[in-house]
Amino acid sequence: MKYIKDLREGDRLFDIYLCKHRQSAVTKNGKAYENLILQDKTGAIDAKIWEPNNPGIEDFDTLDYIEVYGDVTSFQGALQVSVKRIRRCREGEYIPSDYLPVSSKNIDEMYGELTGLIQSIQNTYLKQLLQLFFVKDEAFVKAFRNSSAAKFVHHGFVGGLLEHTLSVTKLCDFYCKAYPVLNRDLLLSAAICHDIGKTKEISAFPENDYTDEGQFLGHIVMGAQMVAQKAAQIDGFPAHILTQLQHCILAHHGKYEYGSPKVPAIIEALALNYADDTDAKIETFKEILDNNSEDKGWLGYNRLLESNVKATQI
Repeated sequence: MKYIKDLREGDRLFDIYLCKHRQSAVTKNGKAYENLILQDKTGAIDAKIWEPNNPGIEDFDTLDYIEVYGDVTSFQGALQVSVKRIRRCREGEYIPSDYLPVSSKNIDEMYGELTGLIQSIQNTYLKQLLQLFFVKDEAFVKAFRNSSAAKFVHHGFVGGLLEHTLSVTKLCDFYCKAYPVLNRDLLLSAAICHDIGKTKEISAFPENDYTDEGQFLGHIVMGAQMVAQKAAQIDGFPAHILTQLQHCILAHHGKYEYGSPKVPAIIEALALNYADDTDAKIETFKEILDNNSEDKGWLGYNRLLESNVKATQI
């Protein structure tokens, strides 16, 4: 198959893709059409069905695998597909893993590295809490390994939550070496747990969308609740350690306007906020560059980075 990342303006498309999203719309002239998002493991592309009543457009819905025939065009600098025909595919005609974006890094190796960092924690209460999540809770481990870190923005792929968590934790480990004032056990535990709520906030692939619980509460609040529930299973878990761990989770977005219920009040919460922000922004920039590898000009404004961005040239 021809992957979405390899599509170019003028290409004729005839292949199977996952219909990530479908929505009916109307032009300014009152003509009905369909908005689609097609996805494979390399990315997603907008598509339009300008003639939805065409007999060549079979019935299909969101999250169906569909065979698409159409032309790759460009609109306002972005590629999109003008769809001519669609056929809904049957199970066995496609390999689901070809249509899910997956981390470029080995998930088993990343998880092994993360559990190795858990083993390095000296505080017995924090180590027990982490082991309850990442070693003994099989359902959580499966969800955590396969979750994305976001619906959009950064690390929006299978293994993305693990990759982001490991990167943030390693940055925090570096901070501890550079700034001995930091409590390593607390900071690394907070880094490992800071986004665990995303296993409940965002549904599993291929849907990868916000759950009702995620919409109502958000991953930050849910993460703080989850660590309290695990801590309650450990006899004598010190209340002050739990409170500080929850504070780090609640403050890891740094500012109220960024969705943080609290702003950092202890130095470990501040360090976690900067590590999380650093990894999110560098990964966002990396993904922009990867998706525009042949474009050496300005690549447009990015909301998270708050800047019009460009590839480095030396």
